[in-house]
Amino acid sequence: MDKISIPIGPHHPLLKEPLSMRIDIAGERVLGGTLRMGYVHRGIEKMTAQRTYVQDVHLIERICGICSHVHTTTFCLGVEKLLGIDVPPRAQYIRALMCELERVHSHLLWLGILSKHVGLETVFMHTWHDRELALDIMEGISGGRVSHAANQIGGVRFDLSPEQEVMVKENIGKLKAQVSGVLGVIENEPALRARTQGVAPVSADLIRDYCVVGPVARASGVDVDLRRDDPWPPYDQLDVNVITRPEGDAWARTLIRALETRESLRLCEVLLRQMPEGPVTVRAPRKVPEGEVVTRSEAPRGEVLYYLRSDGSDKPARLKVRTPTLAVLSLLPEQLSKIHVADIPVVLAGIDLCIACADR
Repeated sequence: MDKISIPIGPHHPLLKEPLSMRIDIAGERVLGGTLRMGYVHRGIEKMTAQRTYVQDVHLIERICGICSHVHTTTFCLGVEKLLGIDVPPRAQYIRALMCELERVHSHLLWLGILSKHVGLETVFMHTWHDRELALDIMEGISGGRVSHAANQIGGVRFDLSPEQEVMVKENIGKLKAQVSGVLGVIENEPALRARTQGVAPVSADLIRDYCVVGPVARASGVDVDLRRDDPWPPYDQLDVNVITRPEGDAWARTLIRALETRESLRLCEVLLRQMPEGPVTVRAPRKVPEGEVVTRSEAPRGEVLYYLRSDGSDKPARLKVRTPTLAVLSLLPEQLSKIHVADIPVVLAGIDLCIACADR
């Protein structure tokens, strides 16, 4: 049978963001594929060197629209380490609370997109309905549904009032109840299982070879999570359950995100219950001493790594960001081989692409 190459992207109904792929097929079998990136490159790393550290917090929040808070958290942790300042414990807890709410938001969004790609419109509507409640909570805390402007160097920009704490606790309880039902459907839906089980399996060795992290790695049995392995406060005081699956296929990647959503909601309740009193920020100098630092955080898609070098001024000399999407994108040609054409949407949804943060 003759081989045919079909283009997908850079603009395509299947893609949330611009990415160009060329997929080789023979009949209904996919033989492999190649990809091309760079369509949403914005030069953010270069722009950070032209702005002050304070201005960069707002710029870095625009790297990713879904995990904006964890990016600014990781950046602020690096600057605070160079400055030698200690962030108040209450601010640390608020940062972690927003990170976990962001993870819930991201995973529910992804589960909805996967469900839509396989034709489960009802599951899509329910997951996105529940995601709205997570966004409502974050909006009630910070005033923003996607860009929260929560972090500043030395702490966070807002405190939680007693009324807000009550609101968050009530809504998280409501969200837990709603999410429990829809996740139960996802875990037991035979149509979803049939479309994802055995599709594009990735071995643990291949995950390590490509340095893949996050839910995709944990779905292949690679037990890695920075909230446990390299925690920043208050994660070093929390008992984080790292969930793994051995199968490595699209079904395992689905279950991982469903189970991690429940775990994040549990962590939100623990953070609210243990949140200390006190200030939420300390005064930080504008100029940062010379030095370099690496900081890491567990984003919804996996490890986010920031390298920061200071020359003693009020602007970074160099900032380098490594996002989890870049590694998993390099694995995409491997996953696109030896599958059916109908499985292409499942593979693309399964790795939870974020092209904006990969291109920057």
